[in-house]
Amino acid sequence: MAWALDLDGVVWRGTDGVPGAGEAVRLLQDSGERVLFVTNNSGRPVSDTEEKLAGLGIDAMGGVVTSGMAAARLVVPGERVLGMCGPGCREELERVGAEVVRDGMVDTVVVGFHDDFDYRGLTAGVQAVLGGARLLGTNDDVTFPAHDGLRPGAGSLLAAVVAATGATPELAGKPYGPMCELVRDLADAGDVGKEAAGTPETGHVMVGDRPDTDGRFARALGWRWSLVLSGLIGKDDLPVDPDSDTVHDDLLACVREHLGGRERLG
Repeated sequence: MAWALDLDGVVWRGTDGVPGAGEAVRLLQDSGERVLFVTNNSGRPVSDTEEKLAGLGIDAMGGVVTSGMAAARLVVPGERVLGMCGPGCREELERVGAEVVRDGMVDTVVVGFHDDFDYRGLTAGVQAVLGGARLLGTNDDVTFPAHDGLRPGAGSLLAAVVAATGATPELAGKPYGPMCELVRDLADAGDVGKEAAGTPETGHVMVGDRPDTDGRFARALGWRWSLVLSGLIGKDDLPVDPDSDTVHDDLLACVREHLGGRERLG
């Protein structure tokens, strides 16, 4: 079976690891589970994410999946792209053969998380969209949890372009179709996702801290939706929409309960 783990608020909060997350991943991997690390943060290159996971004692085993990877599936070789995004997303766009630029006439404007967002870059993106370029967002999360509290996410940056242009963006990351297709492919899930929305596919699990992103993503996939309270949502925020299949204090508690239940059934 496959597990899709969100990163921000599940495995780490900013620069700090969530206690027990490394042990939880090792328990899954040692049990033969396929673990994917599915994040809407497209700013960081995959290799950097793997390195950060390694620093927490986690071997990603090629399982990192980003919204930048999902966005790159929506462009074609030779497409001229204005990259309002970080190095991770630019790397994925260039990997598929897109020409990534910072201004001028383009086919597509891609907006993802980047911490050097500024007025000049915003102007270039707005002018490109008004000039006929399509608008593609890696994701629409307006915030993400960091070690010092909530910070603006890619959705907040994308909203600035939308406000100035009136354009409707195409969205790549969780909970939207491109990321669903990517995760299904990487999980080798066969018919997963062909079930009716809201019907969990037996065995496969999505673990996250955001109902609007992770919960909707699980429902779109047809996987079980396990909410952890180590990120955005606390006990006082329950119940959530969509309602989760299970609720746990953190990833380790989630994994222990699942593996313990499987042993009892066995």
